[in-house]
Amino acid sequence: MRPLHFSPPLLLLLAALTLQGCAALQPASQFYQLEQGSPKLPQNDKGPALLLGPVKLADYLQRENLVQRELDDSLSLSQKTRWAGSLQDDVGQLLLRQLAGQLDTSRVALYPDRVGFATQVQVVLSISRLDSGVQQPAVLEAQWRLLDSAGVQRSSRVVRLQAEHSGAVIDQVRAQSQLLQQLAGELASAIKAMPVAQAAPARKPAATAPAKRPQSKPPTPLIEPAKQMEVFRF
Repeated sequence: MRPLHFSPPLLLLLAALTLQGCAALQPASQFYQLEQGSPKLPQNDKGPALLLGPVKLADYLQRENLVQRELDDSLSLSQKTRWAGSLQDDVGQLLLRQLAGQLDTSRVALYPDRVGFATQVQVVLSISRLDSGVQQPAVLEAQWRLLDSAGVQRSSRVVRLQAEHSGAVIDQVRAQSQLLQQLAGELASAIKAMPVAQAAPARKPAATAPAKRPQSKPPTPLIEPAKQMEVFRF
């Protein structure tokens, strides 16, 4: 049996067809975003000036792929389901819109974007868990602190929220979104119960006191020459 010999152009064509066939066998990636819900728009803008952040996500959540929790509590990365963008940015935007509507304030900012922003309330948030699995419920574990305009802590809490779902990835994302919306509701309630001071106005430079004129020295008294005394001898 004679060995088969292929010309270079034919080899290139066979390689291209092989690569196309492999790509066709791989499932296409699916992209998901958190559901923002239907937050109300501020109407009277009577709420406090709110700074949200820093908002910190656990390290295992800072990746493109969706994390799935297994029955033995281990974590796995889904190869075909991904977040359509930064999960941390989506979490921050969802919470910011929910808080703006529930507190009736358009004076909101997401850390670190705070240029020219006079803060009355600051929310420092750390999310240590936000995941689910085909047979595991969606769970959110977080800790938040509320600071006043002077940076003094006024309130803090550790929360754990849970929601069931059907097992489908899209339903898992919906359940995680609802947990974040529920967290925003608890934050709004805590902020409403917090005594809010007015934002401190920008300090004006102190007025410069007029320079004191040097006090004039008292005139030097003129010393008259001593009069010569005549001595009389007897």
